[in-house]
Amino acid sequence: MAKERNTTIDYLLYLCCRFVAMLFHCFPIELNVQTARLMGWILYIVDKKHRKRAMHNLKRSFPELSESQCQRMALQSTQHMVLLAVEVIFTPSLIRKTTWRRHIELENFSEVLELLIRQQSGLILLTGHYGNWEVLGYMLAMLGFETTSIARPLDNPYINHWLLGVREKQGQRIVAKKGATGEVLPVLEQKGAVGFIADQNAGSKGIFVDFFGRKASTYKSIGLLAMEMNVPVAVGYARRTGEAFHFKAGVQDVIYPKDWQDQDDPLRYITQRYTKAIEDVVRADPPQYLWLHRRWKTRPKGELPDPYD
Repeated sequence: MAKERNTTIDYLLYLCCRFVAMLFHCFPIELNVQTARLMGWILYIVDKKHRKRAMHNLKRSFPELSESQCQRMALQSTQHMVLLAVEVIFTPSLIRKTTWRRHIELENFSEVLELLIRQQSGLILLTGHYGNWEVLGYMLAMLGFETTSIARPLDNPYINHWLLGVREKQGQRIVAKKGATGEVLPVLEQKGAVGFIADQNAGSKGIFVDFFGRKASTYKSIGLLAMEMNVPVAVGYARRTGEAFHFKAGVQDVIYPKDWQDQDDPLRYITQRYTKAIEDVVRADPPQYLWLHRRWKTRPKGELPDPYD
């Protein structure tokens, strides 16, 4: 049973967030990027628990790196997380039909754009906790492609409602993760696009596939949905560049129904292939990944739990 929340504290936290957002809007984005990096550095220093988890995940994923290299990468990852929050605040004012090309460069995107335009079938869009995953759905909605994204609501209802307003400003539809099946099937039946964050720990009911050389519990629902609806699965990303609020949005892989039809285990094939695509995206610029999240929390039967999860 979920713990009852204190509405007064939730509302005060919401007001604090709105006040901070107002302060950020008083300054140019370039200065706010520097502020976000400073805040990320402070968070990295004071949050010992998540710092240790990020370091552990990095060492296991990149055994060839030195201690100092992992520390630097863990710091940069924490800074990227704070930077994401700042970017979300500025997304509605910067990503518009007349200005989006200043901030987003498309690469390897033509195949997915063709699928969205032709609408010969539904389409499943996947990404991971990498770069600015929020800007992908927002960009597609701004370009006129209506998408339905699955997301877990934030625990604080006031902040969640505020964030939903940002996410849905251009027409993107956000559906709560719990009980989303009833919302998703009609979208795909009508040849629409559905988006997922696909690198979350799926618990004991997930399917274990390789992710950075370790078994990671991964949700079966995406693969099962693709198989049931016979629709392609595309893995995309929005990678930050060296400029303030500038991204390269691209597609790493597209998995078509014909690719899995002759596989002995289609579900495992789909799940492993899109997980490998996410890994390839991360390897291109590892500090932009959210290394502090509990991707490897659930272990296969007989394997000891990870002490950092």
